[in-house]
Amino acid sequence: MDPRFSDLLAHLYDGIDAERPWEAFLKALTGWLGTAFATLIITSPGRAQPGTFVTPGADPRFSASYIESYFASDPFQGLPEGKVTSFGEFMAGQDPQRFAAYREYLALTGGEQVLGVDLRFSGQFEARFRTTRTQDMSEFTAEDRARFQELVPHLRIAVSLFEKQQFAWAEHALLRSATDGLGLALLVLDRQCRLVSSNALADRILSEGEGLRRAGDEVRFASAALRKKIEHLLQSGEAADSVTRFRVPRPERGDLVATARAIDLPAIHSGTGALALFLARPGNDLVLEPDTIRELLGVTPAEAKLCAVLAQGHSLVEAARRLGVAHNTAKAQLRSIFAKTQVHRQAQLVNLLGALSG
Repeated sequence: MDPRFSDLLAHLYDGIDAERPWEAFLKALTGWLGTAFATLIITSPGRAQPGTFVTPGADPRFSASYIESYFASDPFQGLPEGKVTSFGEFMAGQDPQRFAAYREYLALTGGEQVLGVDLRFSGQFEARFRTTRTQDMSEFTAEDRARFQELVPHLRIAVSLFEKQQFAWAEHALLRSATDGLGLALLVLDRQCRLVSSNALADRILSEGEGLRRAGDEVRFASAALRKKIEHLLQSGEAADSVTRFRVPRPERGDLVATARAIDLPAIHSGTGALALFLARPGNDLVLEPDTIRELLGVTPAEAKLCAVLAQGHSLVEAARRLGVAHNTAKAQLRSIFAKTQVHRQAQLVNLLGALSG
């Protein structure tokens, strides 16, 4: 393999979760193809402006002008899927006066020497990669196009990974927001008890320094018994559906009720993983919604609805009636909930739900 191509792929995959995604790769792409600029546009059909627009090294004024004035009317779009195409061949046969304003924009930004490729995805969005040479640079050759085409399968994979990461970040932000709104402190620890993530309430509790505190990138528990418990939970490889409850003593500010849920990462940590800790102050009269129960306990939406009704003190028969399901269906759901939460009786489940809400 060409070492420069290998380096380019390293920039591509490493840059997906960078602070400024795609920039390092697009810069590397300009060097690899010998161009002036490389651009990535990610958009959905019918959008007036792109969701992502990255052109490292370009004049910010031209980038802003494109987004605001030229993106919607850009004629160089709708290219054959996955096929590297030049601006010249795509526009061949078009009335030169029809896109006169756009051609003037290209002249200001460097010229019409552009190679592009459009990738379309089932999530109803597309990624447009463009690379541009200025008028003082040599024209693109068949070899240049072939090299760009060789990169296309990797571009497709990288954009798919980027989409999945964006969803993961959005879901994580939603969980943080939900736990903040519910009065729950959220801590995610790795197996070295290092803090991976926390919400605002958790940060405030850690800053108080009673019962537990932050020491560098680690979370330290004041109680030796709790330190052993957390260490055991992190190292024992508990199933991801397992839930453990305990109290965090805090004589001055009041104890906390902790619910620990394992996050199993077998492909990374050989059976041991990470831990999500949900901390609440007893007696805050919090009512858990089904979506929150599903997130905390790892149950299905139907099981979460059953939990929410049972937590209100209803019998299983009454819960089944309220939910409009057969009693046998509710019994089967309850058995599944027992297995996932490691409780054995309905009263224990109600106590667990009460601890989560208190």
